[in-house]
Amino acid sequence: MKLTTSFEAGRLTLALAGELDHHEAKGLMRELEDRLEMSLPRDCVLDLTELRFMDSSGIAMILRLYKRMNDMGGRLFVQHVQSQPMRVLDASGIDRIIEITA
Repeated sequence: MKLTTSFEAGRLTLALAGELDHHEAKGLMRELEDRLEMSLPRDCVLDLTELRFMDSSGIAMILRLYKRMNDMGGRLFVQHVQSQPMRVLDASGIDRIIEITA
């Protein structure tokens, strides 16, 4: 799993590459929370352009990220979702609370 970040004009972009499963999610969440604390963004974009695989632990990670942003008064967006991760997101119904763009 590779994480790339950028911060510009109050927007933190978190780009994930590789595969997100149970083993990766735990460490990744700590790293994401650290990036949020350092940046204190108004908006956070989770860019999944290069994420090839995600299981249900990815849903838990996204929901936790959503809650952190909500607690900070910010917003979370998920964008550029590939087909396999999108099937997992669709099955979860998470798009009712988080804006997701393919």
